[in-house]
Amino acid sequence: MAGTPGPEDVYTRLRRIAELAREDPKRALTTLAHHIDIEFLREAYRRTRKDASVGVDGQTAGEYEKNLEGNLRSLLERFKSGTYRAPPVRRVYIPKGDGKKTRPIGIPTLEDKVLQRAVSMVLEAIYEQEFYYFSFGFRPRRDAHQALEYLRGELMCMGGGWVLEVDIKSFFDTLDHGHLRSFLDQRVRDGVLRRTIDKWLKAGVLEDGELSYPEEGSPQGGVISPILANIYLHEVLDRWFEGTIRPLLKDKAFVVRFADDFVIVFASEYDARRIFGVLPKRFGRFGLTLHPEKTRLVRFFRPEWKSTGKGCDPRGGSPGSFDLLGFTHSWQRSRRGNWVVKRKTASFRFRRALKRVTDWCRCNRHSPIEEQRKQLGMKLRGHFEYYGITGNSEALSRFCHEVRRVWREWLNRRSQRANMTWAKFKKLLQRYPLPPPRCVHSVLVR
Repeated sequence: MAGTPGPEDVYTRLRRIAELAREDPKRALTTLAHHIDIEFLREAYRRTRKDASVGVDGQTAGEYEKNLEGNLRSLLERFKSGTYRAPPVRRVYIPKGDGKKTRPIGIPTLEDKVLQRAVSMVLEAIYEQEFYYFSFGFRPRRDAHQALEYLRGELMCMGGGWVLEVDIKSFFDTLDHGHLRSFLDQRVRDGVLRRTIDKWLKAGVLEDGELSYPEEGSPQGGVISPILANIYLHEVLDRWFEGTIRPLLKDKAFVVRFADDFVIVFASEYDARRIFGVLPKRFGRFGLTLHPEKTRLVRFFRPEWKSTGKGCDPRGGSPGSFDLLGFTHSWQRSRRGNWVVKRKTASFRFRRALKRVTDWCRCNRHSPIEEQRKQLGMKLRGHFEYYGITGNSEALSRFCHEVRRVWREWLNRRSQRANMTWAKFKKLLQRYPLPPPRCVHSVLVR
């Protein structure tokens, strides 16, 4: 329709919000809700995943779209008038990285996701002006591979260091509402937005037919949760490190954070051990606990590094390794013989990915071969999309081999007469080939 505002109008409003936030970093914005109108909600709906699991109301995107315009207008009216009621989230559990424990995930309703997306867009426009360059998780155009490259580049420049590998225990479940509200007070004081955020924080959790109302936490899986988590850790960690800790350090140090996963790297052992001692107290002040077994200090110097009086001389000890974002980081020789930081698939991530393939093959072993090949090919390409980085070819090849082995094993169990020898399986692979290992994220390693 001529004259109807489009997505460009939404982007213009978001840029204006960003400009206001950038002009006065200490200013609290009090009028924000008026930016969210019907066109804003249409854009929020466009950005919302349509194939995700349904919430407590069981409504799918297809059902919601049958009266999309009416539903969005009703949502907007309830949001602006304050009569919107945040429905409970449906809690499910997914395997954690070790494959043994599970992680709780909260699934909001589709309509709740749309409104959460709209509010997140406004918060993002404000806080993108404040977030630091070393924060990568759940931010526009700042993904895990950029975090990995930043980490690698800084480690190479420093020649390694003392790596403080940190794990926050149940971060999303223990996020303190009172502290979060005080952090939001510094920048966002629009009454409509704040009341809606409070409703999401107080929304119940439906699990096994029982409804509960946790007094802390923000359900992992909610659309609003990532930006709230980034705001929380921006105050607890990022701003504290840059404003208070860095000026007191004797030598270089840097942070790499992806949502609640982060490491701090120090050139000096003295600095590292000093911060290692105060970090639990800092996080405890804001209701967070560091996992005692997964938080550790790792000596990670380049092997030929020699003491210059700054830090510790690591000669006589191995350079060590640490995990971040699904990769194990260690010093290795490049093809030219130089020491470089290489990344390989972390063992627990490798096992988890292979277990998922095994479970799929077991449940679908009677499906047509072509359908199995197609699905396994998609799983392999998805694996390469994340783990296909320079220096990880050995782990990629091993994963491909294990997937073929598992596929052959379950094809052999299709019936008692099945006799899928390796010779027969190789012929089958010629007819139904699986994609070979591929490096998707390439960097120059000298």
